[in-house]
Amino acid sequence: MYGATHLEFVERWRQLARAFTRTLRDGPGTLKVARPDGTARTIAVYYQDGWDGQGSRSASSAIFDSAVLTLLCEDPYWLDKQPVMVHREYGVGADFLVPYPTVSSSQVLGATTVTNPGDVDVWPEWTITGPASLITFTREDTGDSFVLDPTAVGHGNLLAGEQVTVRTDPPQVRYQDGSNWIGALNWPSATLWSLPPGSTDVTFQLDGAGAGSAVDLTFYPKYETA
Repeated sequence: MYGATHLEFVERWRQLARAFTRTLRDGPGTLKVARPDGTARTIAVYYQDGWDGQGSRSASSAIFDSAVLTLLCEDPYWLDKQPVMVHREYGVGADFLVPYPTVSSSQVLGATTVTNPGDVDVWPEWTITGPASLITFTREDTGDSFVLDPTAVGHGNLLAGEQVTVRTDPPQVRYQDGSNWIGALNWPSATLWSLPPGSTDVTFQLDGAGAGSAVDLTFYPKYETA
């Protein structure tokens, strides 16, 4: 950090110090590393120490100093700035040869493969759009699953256009108006499973699905390094 004068240097030093140390009071800041190809990875950080400076004794010490910072990362993994999003919706498959060669949508509900390009497991967020009476999500390689039953919270079946969002870490279920629907999950057998690196076969099953029914899965890949 430098300045044309001692006072300019001190002002800059204090401003940047404040930006880091405020994380001790206001919550973590975001450190981002961007690459020339436009990709970037971020990590949530807290200031730990190092803002005392190096205390240079050169003639320029009145207008120049450097800090070697230590930052605390509660989650040690870097996040991709671009989320992975998977959309599946209600659709009816068609016989390829009847009455003539026909291609069905690959985005229909049911069995699908989700790819995690990161280095570690991620915990996705799910948004379910009705109509639906019972929603089941299954990770095929482990058999882990969870079921969302709207009637368990006294709502009744999801109507067309109604939405529920399920977060897997920390567990959270919210109806579109923000109300808490955590009781709609099939506790205690519900397992809000993660996605490991690579490809994973999963199944989205929506009982009572119809036109407009959809599932949207979103996650940010995590990496060991920036």
